[in-house]
Amino acid sequence: MNIQGKTALVTGASRGIGRAIALELARVGVKRLILVARDRQRLAAVATEIENLGVEVAILALDLTQLVEVNVAIAGAWRTYGPVHILVNCAGIAHQTPFLRAKLPQMQEELAINLMGLYTITRLLAKRMAAQRQGIIINVSSLMGKVAAPTMATYSATKFAILGFTQALRGELAPYNIRVIALLPSLTDTDMVRGLQLFRWVMPMTPEQVAKALVTGLQKDSPEILVGWQSHLAVWCSRIAPWLMEKVLQMAAPVSRTSALPPVVPSHR
Repeated sequence: MNIQGKTALVTGASRGIGRAIALELARVGVKRLILVARDRQRLAAVATEIENLGVEVAILALDLTQLVEVNVAIAGAWRTYGPVHILVNCAGIAHQTPFLRAKLPQMQEELAINLMGLYTITRLLAKRMAAQRQGIIINVSSLMGKVAAPTMATYSATKFAILGFTQALRGELAPYNIRVIALLPSLTDTDMVRGLQLFRWVMPMTPEQVAKALVTGLQKDSPEILVGWQSHLAVWCSRIAPWLMEKVLQMAAPVSRTSALPPVVPSHR
């Protein structure tokens, strides 16, 4: 499907990779963008940038974990703006902490936003895309969806799950002329990442590089889009010598996070 003249909905569009993807789609000819995120003020600022490019834009300030609100908002947007042809699932969060120190509310938040939020909005739009017999669904996973990393257990789990979800949908939705694509950026310089301790030897890329790689992958009809040479190298190494990849990850992990483990509590049985 040619994306020019189409309507795209981008979640997580208020900042980082989501914002960059929205702007890049505007530059390459999308007719209308529907921007989704929790922060209305940030969304409005991105909307202004897009309007300056001559593209129609609407904003939906939504918490994707609120199922009823999302359902009502998507139904209303479809009625108001017409069919959505492209869905970009970019909303996500990450908490970095050793698993033994992880707080259950943080783990639940990652699962709720990264997985359930993605599942909810995809289900709503995929049904409508199937009825119109066309669509593109882009799920933003991560290199950590291929190569799990210490101190990022829950985040890695959600990104692995997104790849499985994407692969299953690809087969199910193909008869309806719906492409389902996974985008796998490596470490990207965003607000979220600036709050994390970086892994050694990893060179962050920019959100703009990720967005351009997505557009290139769409033109090539790629089912999975790995972004950056580091991603390709890590995936290749993980396939050929997984034991070596695990050693490298252990060496690269932030020392202060992995070493500060809680004391062992003796069992009383």
